[in-house]
Amino acid sequence: MAANEGQEKTEDATSKKLSDSREEGQVAKSQEMSSFAVFSGGLFILYIFKGFISDQIGGMTTYIFRSLDVLTININIIQLYFLKAFGFFALTMAPILLGLMVIGFGVNVGQIGLKFSMKAMKPKASKFNPIAGIKRLFFSSRSFVEVAKSLAKLFVIGFFTYRVLDDMVKESVDLVDRSISEITTFMIDSSITLIWKLTLVFAVIAIADFIFQKFKHKKDLKMSKQEVKDENKQQDGDPEVKARIKSIQFETARKRMMQDVPNADVVITNPTHFAVALMYNPEKNAAPKVVAKGMDTLAQRIKQIATENGVPLHENVELARALYKVADVGDEIPAELFQVVAQILAQIFRERNSTRSIV
Repeated sequence: MAANEGQEKTEDATSKKLSDSREEGQVAKSQEMSSFAVFSGGLFILYIFKGFISDQIGGMTTYIFRSLDVLTININIIQLYFLKAFGFFALTMAPILLGLMVIGFGVNVGQIGLKFSMKAMKPKASKFNPIAGIKRLFFSSRSFVEVAKSLAKLFVIGFFTYRVLDDMVKESVDLVDRSISEITTFMIDSSITLIWKLTLVFAVIAIADFIFQKFKHKKDLKMSKQEVKDENKQQDGDPEVKARIKSIQFETARKRMMQDVPNADVVITNPTHFAVALMYNPEKNAAPKVVAKGMDTLAQRIKQIATENGVPLHENVELARALYKVADVGDEIPAELFQVVAQILAQIFRERNSTRSIV
């Protein structure tokens, strides 16, 4: 960690860094977007159920005022009114509260996705440090930004609320001569007017804050070049170790290849740059197979082993280049080269048979 301190964080966060931060509960989330969703959702619900809510409020108000003249205060009456009031609020507010719960859950899922992280819920000792808590609250740049945002939001919303309520107060003077039903309708309509105008304000604030939170989250997760390298090492392994393993694997494969050269039927040469050893077993293979190949120094080594073990060398510049290019060790030669190779092998087999017959 000390080696990474002081390094400029210029690299975007890797997928692993994003996943780890998400597990710890560090996500780009805008509280203003949630406020906007609640306001707009509440407006929609209130508009749909305004008739129902108006009837409920009107009925409850009528019941209370009609019973004032004959009302006798005692424990039974108080309990009765308490139960009626509880039932009234539960029935009247149920559509709004349930709707707002669903909207609040939906907007959070929409911002950060649906994923539960137990790691983010684990208590951290640093969160119980009072000194660190005071620093976070009063002396961090994040706190100053949040305070500035809250003051600006309070000023804007207060200004618009005042303008709307000022007009409503003037209109409310005429409510004296209206019925209870008309008064409740006016109250609900005024609430809808106030909320939809505030919703427009919240929409602007929410969009701006959502963009800011995304930008800030991306900036906070920036990584230095060294951090990216260290993470790649952890995921993929140390490049030096991987290179060493690859080198050992290559050396092992080359030794195995050299062990097969003495069993070859012919080595096609360039003659200096390429060497390809072929073996043909009609019972096992449909075409001759490459058992070894090499270039430059390795080609000379293949030729040397072939000569020491009596494997014939055949010089064919174009064929050697073609075989080296299109066939790997263990592959059968391609069909377009089969005729040329077959002629060479036939000649070698004839010479081999004639030598055996003389002996």
